Amino acid sequence: MARVAKKLLPEMPVIDDKTIDFETIELFFFAYRDFISDPDAILAKIGYGRAHHRVVYFVSRRPGMTVADLLNILRITKQSLARVLKELIDSGYIRQMTGPADRRQRRLYPTLAGRELALALSEPQSLRIAQAFETLKPEMREGVKLFLQAMAGGSARPDPSDSETD
Repeated sequence: MARVAKKLLPEMPVIDDKTIDFETIELFFFAYRDFISDPDAILAKIGYGRAHHRVVYFVSRRPGMTVADLLNILRITKQSLARVLKELIDSGYIRQMTGPADRRQRRLYPTLAGRELALALSEPQSLRIAQAFETLKPEMREGVKLFLQAMAGGSARPDPSDSETD
């Protein structure tokens, strides 16, 4: 008879569920579901997923970024990125070049097709944001952005060089 190992679960803390903001949590779930639905449909047509979306998006926003920079932004391992990046390079969406000063450095650039894909994925998301912002006063819009930055631990602050790549 085969032995089955029992998985030991950590002791769960006792939490008063009245202290949990379920309403906001659910709003996040539903907002994210709808926010990502249009790009998901586009990606499904070409056999790609959300990981491909993230890579194409950030490489298009910051052309010339290093693989290390991308790993840091996405907070994933090299192994997780390798397959997705290879597919995007092989499909002609991303170009990888060695760094001018350090040949070990790998810099990433969108191709024209990669830039077009990034824009096609971002446009419906931008429209969704614009429609939601139409219902808010300008100071409320800034509040939303500050809230999202705080939710991201302050790590979502725009890079000043982004304005050059728009």
